[in-house]
Amino acid sequence: MTTTETRRPRERPTLPPAERTRMERAFSLPRTRFLIGIPIAIIILFWSAGGVGFDFVKLGEGAINMGEFVSRLFPPDFSQFGTIVALLIETLQMAIIGTVLGAVLSLLFAVAAASNIAPRWLYYPARWVMNIIRSVPDLVFALMFVSAVGLGPFAGILAMTLGSIGSIGKIFAEAMESVDRGPIVAMQAVGSSKRQVIQYGVLPQAAPLLVSYSLLLFEGNVRGATILGLVGAGGIGLELTTAMRMYDYGHLSAIIICIIVLVTAIDQGSALIRRRIT
Repeated sequence: MTTTETRRPRERPTLPPAERTRMERAFSLPRTRFLIGIPIAIIILFWSAGGVGFDFVKLGEGAINMGEFVSRLFPPDFSQFGTIVALLIETLQMAIIGTVLGAVLSLLFAVAAASNIAPRWLYYPARWVMNIIRSVPDLVFALMFVSAVGLGPFAGILAMTLGSIGSIGKIFAEAMESVDRGPIVAMQAVGSSKRQVIQYGVLPQAAPLLVSYSLLLFEGNVRGATILGLVGAGGIGLELTTAMRMYDYGHLSAIIICIIVLVTAIDQGSALIRRRIT
């Protein structure tokens, strides 16, 4: 190669006019849709606020009553601290069992609801079942299980387990759908069975997300267990409701503080685990 050839400037590649127009349109259309979507979103927001009577003025007028209610919570009364701790432990135990059972069942439903590994005849029924479960509040499940097995934490565990299938099962399925298709295609090309594809091609890739979502499920179940107790499904929720009905604000404040401490500790522990696995 001569010196003249090495110094010759390289010719810039040119695009046909039609191709250039197509690529420019690809960048301009999302911007146009975004600008059109802003006023539509604002209209929907104001329509929703008007439909439910959302009013900042009324909120400001009620701030005095909210302040008065908060002032009644102080000082907290920890005279029944032993009872609170015992109920918090029961709530934590409910959340642990409900999370383990819910995560296992959600994983099974997720395999059936992942479009990249499940056949169509199984994919759509699994999605429909999860949609139905997700649309029913956990309190309804708790009332159903309370009527079936009686008052106590067992009903709450069953309600959390069933509710988890609708919420976390969908997220599990989406995590499996987002894995790299390369290993899956390679395993299918060499004749791997469906079980082998799931076990060695899908689950190892999705495992960090599955663990992270399971930890989020556990945090949610701890908070949810305090609500399920309102209908007699165990946990500290019943004690919380009793304190509110008896206007025992000191005891109510102590319960709330203990719940905050428990949830904060669980949140910090879960965050530490998520950082290590990701």
